[in-house]
Amino acid sequence: MADSSTQSIIIGASPDRVAAVICDFPSYPEWTDAVREAEVIEEYEDGYASQVRFVLDATVMADEYVLAYAYADDLSRIEWHLVAPSKMQKAQRGAYDLVANADGSTTVTYTLEVELAVGMLGMFRRKAEKMIMDAALKQLKRRVEASGAAQ
Repeated sequence: MADSSTQSIIIGASPDRVAAVICDFPSYPEWTDAVREAEVIEEYEDGYASQVRFVLDATVMADEYVLAYAYADDLSRIEWHLVAPSKMQKAQRGAYDLVANADGSTTVTYTLEVELAVGMLGMFRRKAEKMIMDAALKQLKRRVEASGAAQ
């Protein structure tokens, strides 16, 4: 598997609110630039998604793939892995770790490792991972904090 990359951000909301946005997969196309479709194709008995199909179009990369999800009982960790290789990826593993802060905010740590099906120099792969993670965390922060203002 490829090296993993990790990045964190502080979001002005409780871990429950952050987890609710992360777990609302059908809404991803509304707030995530690269996701064109997100469809829950299988659920656990508790209603949380166990498998989600994504259609991604990030200009430089288009792909369609299915991720399998697992959750900590308190939703402090949401992790996933690629179910089967796709056109662009041999493997993918990732996780969101949510930690409540004393001021009511949440520190979200995003860990991602992707093994691409196409060759890419390590330096460019790391830069692409950083851009993907940075965009994902900023878009998550914007969505959570905007949804909190609407409540």
